[in-house]
Amino acid sequence: MNILVFDTHSFEKSVLTLANEKFGHDLRFVETRLTKETAALASGFRCVCAFANDRLDQECLTILKAGGTELIALRSAGFNHVDLPSAARLNLRVVRVPEYSPYSVAEHAVGMMLTLNRKLHRAFNRVREFNFSLDGLVGFDMHGKTVGIIGTGRIGSAVASILRGFGCNVLAYDIAPNEELAKACDVKYGSLNDLFKNSHIISLHVPLNPKTHHIIDDAALASMQKGVMLINTSRGGLIDTKSLISALKSGHIGFAGLDVYEEEQGVFFEDHSQDLLQDDILARLLTFPNVFVTSHQGFLTQEALANIAHTTLENVLDFESGRALKNEVHAQR
Repeated sequence: MNILVFDTHSFEKSVLTLANEKFGHDLRFVETRLTKETAALASGFRCVCAFANDRLDQECLTILKAGGTELIALRSAGFNHVDLPSAARLNLRVVRVPEYSPYSVAEHAVGMMLTLNRKLHRAFNRVREFNFSLDGLVGFDMHGKTVGIIGTGRIGSAVASILRGFGCNVLAYDIAPNEELAKACDVKYGSLNDLFKNSHIISLHVPLNPKTHHIIDDAALASMQKGVMLINTSRGGLIDTKSLISALKSGHIGFAGLDVYEEEQGVFFEDHSQDLLQDDILARLLTFPNVFVTSHQGFLTQEALANIAHTTLENVLDFESGRALKNEVHAQR
């Protein structure tokens, strides 16, 4: 099948090309994001392949349909950037990569915890300037601390397993508790309020939907321990960023590690080093010494990229062959 791959990055092209040797699709790559302004580029392509920060709203989808597109293959687990009701009305099928490597994101989340705790980002910059002072770099032992994990799917479960190896106590909240995880890793499930109240570190691992949007708001932040560390490697919209900034300014939140940001579209995955940052909220976040931001790179391992490429191209082959689409996503009713 002919596929137009939007928002292609240098780290993906070779991986997709190599994986495609097994599938034999006709891949064309463009660096531009898929939006209503660029959707016309896909005219004549039965399939478009979209990335996490593309914007597939009603107007974009309508243009894709008019150009002959039948399938949207997301090379991401999240799909909140797609107007699924509009896709259904237009008879556009949407498939995703539900999992690729839980360890890639889990290890990145734990890496952010260690970076913030031991202030590795600050130490790195100091030493490059020949400042070998240790003042202001005191951290704490992870051993014996309580970490709250919100969402215990494959990624959250991997985080719990890693942290138990550090000797942390793990609290968890999930609408569907994982009893096997609870038994194997001595994870204790409880209410969200109890998790907020008792955790030294809180890590988010739930999808973004209407129920989880701004799950971390003023009330949630106020109920957390003073000095708590908050980690988000899931979706930016889980956190009300303005509320987080207020809690950081007051000193109530001690650390924040963010691999995602609710207004990251058009900023993350791109080089803006020669530009003036127009997002005042993100600019304010970056001024805090106790905030560590990475550009949505939790998935960025060799293993994860290979799995994403394989599943994406397999999804397209399933569609082309008329087989059931096991990774299809539908609008919530």
